[in-house]
Amino acid sequence: MEIKPIKTRRDYEAALKEIDTLMDAKRNSAEGDKLDVLVTLVEAYEARHFPLDLPDPVEAIKFAMEQRNLTVKDLVPYIGQPNRVYEVLNRKRPLTMAMVWKLHKGLGIPAESLIRQAA
Repeated sequence: MEIKPIKTRRDYEAALKEIDTLMDAKRNSAEGDKLDVLVTLVEAYEARHFPLDLPDPVEAIKFAMEQRNLTVKDLVPYIGQPNRVYEVLNRKRPLTMAMVWKLHKGLGIPAESLIRQAA
């Protein structure tokens, strides 16, 4: 496959097929370099044509909890006492900027998701 801009759905699908064949390519080889370029092109195409909305703050926290097997008690350092954690998770209390900062720094939850207004 010749590397070229991905402009159509057909170009996109062809690039995905080529990526699939190159998945075992060695790093710093011609095939590895081709894989890197194709992945970059596909990511750019997907960002333009399939944008993803950020989750709302509570869903972002719940996702982090699920991924890390965290409990309400584990969120106390970031949000406050367990009753406050429950209030946030049940959408009865909004996040403060201090909570956003602690959750972002401590758990790596994107600040953009935490600042976004809940639905």
